[in-house]
Parts: sequence; structure tokens; C-alpha cells
Amino acid sequence: MSQTIILGIESSCDDTSAAVIADGLLLSNVIASQSVHEEYGGVVPELASRAHQQNIVPVVDTAIKRAGISKKDLSAIAFTRGPGLLGSLLVGTSFAKGMSLGLRVPIVDVNHLHGHVLSHFVRQQADDEVPEFPFLCLLISGGNSQIILVRDFNDMEVLGQTIDDAAGEAFDKCAKVMGLPYPGGPHIDRLAAQGDASRFKFAKPHIPGLDYSFSGLKTSFLYTLRDAVAADPDFVKNNMPDLAASLQRTIIDILLDKLSKAVKQTGVKTVAIGGGVSANSGVRAAVADFCKRKNLKAFIPQRAFTTDNAAMVAIAGYYKYLKGDFCRYDETPYARVSI
Repeated sequence: MSQTIILGIESSCDDTSAAVIADGLLLSNVIASQSVHEEYGGVVPELASRAHQQNIVPVVDTAIKRAGISKKDLSAIAFTRGPGLLGSLLVGTSFAKGMSLGLRVPIVDVNHLHGHVLSHFVRQQADDEVPEFPFLCLLISGGNSQIILVRDFNDMEVLGQTIDDAAGEAFDKCAKVMGLPYPGGPHIDRLAAQGDASRFKFAKPHIPGLDYSFSGLKTSFLYTLRDAVAADPDFVKNNMPDLAASLQRTIIDILLDKLSKAVKQTGVKTVAIGGGVSANSGVRAAVADFCKRKNLKAFIPQRAFTTDNAAMVAIAGYYKYLKGDFCRYDETPYARVSI
């Protein structure tokens, strides 16, 4: 019996990635990151799309070679159609369509957020454990903070989401105020391990339901630094670990408060996390501890599958392929959409 082999292509932001999955097993996952944005303190869309154009051919070629297959072995090509930066998405979408036409295989469009949720189903060994349905996924990244009820591979409901900034934005923008390089999240994580999380108190939102808000936290953080620096110009430098630890603890508290409410409302016994912020060591430890205290099954992804990667695109495309849910060639990328 022939294998179902999917090539996944991810180009939604500033990482060009390609991966190959055969019957759900990961054969390769190649990522080319872009360092050009560091000096600007954030992703520059035009520079990102140009870098994708340079990277996509060698990245796809490397992924296929590492998988030990030929292009002719592919059953389909999955690509991120959105959400993301339109210029970046156009590179991946156009490449996938061209390769599909050349090989005469179908294309499968993947929702980037959908991919993050299904990253837990990327298996590197046949006996790797995956979540059972239904489960809750706390999706936390630079652009999204959502609580999602996952009933099946293609049946997801957003129970709550940010009404302004996402958790990743709070990390990065507060880090920028502290004078830390972009992306700031990993620097906050590193410093927080050395600091006292109870030293500073920052504002927490009072948003009804399961929706999130992080704009008030950012404002509270900014005012704390502004007033302190006015009295002591070296305040940030002398208190950086404690500021980082207190900021991280506040963000985690906000995330877990709504997650706890979602568990009570749904009665679901399995919790997973995904997205770039799920690489944060404090978040990972806090979610694992929360699930242990609540007697819940926890799925914490490998760090390689937390950031934007094509393995998650390939696995999401794999399950759409099995349903025969293919993409038309006249479909275009989209910048914003929910699950």
C-alpha cells in the first residue's frame, strides 16, 4: 500500500520552512530564520517577503532530500494560506501552486492557527502519544492568544481570544521598553529565571468571559518604569531580572485564570498549549503544574514545534487531504482570520 506523503510549506511571517510527513510521521523539518529584522526591533514585511523568495527553493529542496524521497513521491502540497503577512504568504502560496501544477498533485491550504493546534499530532515515532478528542488548546503567540475547544482535526471552536494585544506582544513590547533586543520574549524568559517574581505588581485585566486583554498590563509596565527611571536613571539596569520575572508571572497568571475557567465550563480533561509563547519555560512549567493540580492530562510541545514551522502545516494538510479537502488554484492568501 502506497504512503500518503505531504510536503508542507510555511511562510506566514519571517521564517521560511518546509517539512515532509509520510502517513503522519515526520521525515524532515527545515527552517530558515531571518536575522535581518533584529536591527529594526520587529519584522519588516517587505524585507520578510524578499527573504522568503531567496530561501524557499533551497529550503524545500533540502526538506525533500532529508526526507529521502523524490518530488514524484508527493501526494499533495500543503501551504499556509493565512493569517500572516500578505507578502510573505504570497511567496509560499505561489510556490505551492507552481509546484503542484508541475507535479500534477493537489494543493491543500492550511490555517496557520489550525496548524499550531495540530502540531501535537506530529509524530516522530509511531508510538508517540497524541491528544484524545476533545481537548482544550491554549494558543499563545505574538499575534494571537486564544482558548480553543478542539473536537476533531477539523472541528474547532474559539471559546475566548484577545480583544487587543496578544501575550507575545506583551512580552516583546515590554522587553523593548527595557532596552532588550528583538525578539524580546526569549530574553525575558532568560532573565526571569534569575529574578524575584513577587517584587513588582502590574495591572491585571477584568474582562468578562474567556477573552484576554494585555494592553492594560503594557500600560502599567510602562508607567512603572517611567516613574522609577525619573527617580533613578539606572533603575531598569539594576532591576532587570526582577522586572522580567514579575512581568512573566503576571502574564502567566492572566493566561491561567481564563484557562481555569474554560476547564470548569467545558469539563474537558486534556489541555494542550501551542504557539511561540509556549516555548517560554515559565509558561510551560506553570501549565504543567496547573494540569497536575487539576488532575488534567497536559500536552506541552517540543520547542521545535512551538515557533512557526512547516511540520505543523504538513500534519494539518495531511488530515485535510484524507478528507479530500483540496484548495482551488484561484484561492488567495488572507491576512487575518480566526480558527
